[in-house]
Amino acid sequence: MKIIANISPDLPKDPSSADPAFQKELIEKINKLKVERNAIILAHNYQYPEVQDIADYVGDSLGLSQMAAKTDADVIAFCGVHFMAETAAILSPEKTVLLPDLAAGCSLADTITAEQLRKWKAENPGSVVVSYVNTTAEVKAESDYCCTSGNAKQIIDAIPEDQDILFCPDMFLGAWLESITGRKMKIWMGECHVHAGIRTKDVSDRLAEHPNSELLIHPECGCASSTLFAVSRGDIDPDKVNILSTAGMITYPKTSKSDTFIVATESGVMHPMRRENPEKEFVAVSERAICKYMKTITLEKLYVSLRDMNHVISVEPETASRAKLAIDRMVSIT
Repeated sequence: MKIIANISPDLPKDPSSADPAFQKELIEKINKLKVERNAIILAHNYQYPEVQDIADYVGDSLGLSQMAAKTDADVIAFCGVHFMAETAAILSPEKTVLLPDLAAGCSLADTITAEQLRKWKAENPGSVVVSYVNTTAEVKAESDYCCTSGNAKQIIDAIPEDQDILFCPDMFLGAWLESITGRKMKIWMGECHVHAGIRTKDVSDRLAEHPNSELLIHPECGCASSTLFAVSRGDIDPDKVNILSTAGMITYPKTSKSDTFIVATESGVMHPMRRENPEKEFVAVSERAICKYMKTITLEKLYVSLRDMNHVISVEPETASRAKLAIDRMVSIT
């Protein structure tokens, strides 16, 4: 992996500190640079609202990967985290991929290295490795399949039943997949700091405060399995619980008759939810559900990255070639 970075000038770090006139000027400059560079702006659903609003496409990891693979832009300004920009660089090696802030990492991706995965594979010869998309390019290169929460079940179901599966790195997503597929897997003990911090008590407290609401849970959440257990005991109405991918969380409220939703994932996703369903109410399950890595990216940093063409993300060709096999399987199975 190679990162080419230049030093950017200091700019306001808190987007809320920028006055409307300053933000309007930034948006105009970004849109002008986008045309000059023949650039596309991709943003994850967990980004700040103003970053989502200026993006050409907003989505989850799978949707962003698919968009990166098919765009005809020369430059991809990726408002997400490092592994996402790496994936875009692997799928579009002829394009320039920018990450507005190199500090945009991932606590989950940091829980496993390629060396650790190689050792795990050696201890379990013949096993099929399924890696969640929240992993480095080097880990993807050691994997047979890559997946997102949106297509993980389909990928597990596509693997012959006589094959042992090593699933990494998210232990909560792995446990949920075991419960819905009936497949016993060996699961890496990794977790996302945001989702691990969402507790069962947070869920029960919000449901008590909003008794007529529905609960939308991302399968990465530490509370997902315990919530299902509470449902099995009859403590929570099963009709109120929906375990969904990020994209699923955004589309589900449109078809639901409910007016209020408790959202158990990173709180940034409530911006597109509210935009798509202005007449409905969305409540974060926890005020702690904020990814500090996603929130490193601001309009100011996006502008500087496009202006100076800095923070270019690329992946070594050999690693990229091997990782692309697993990524292509992820993109093709939906």
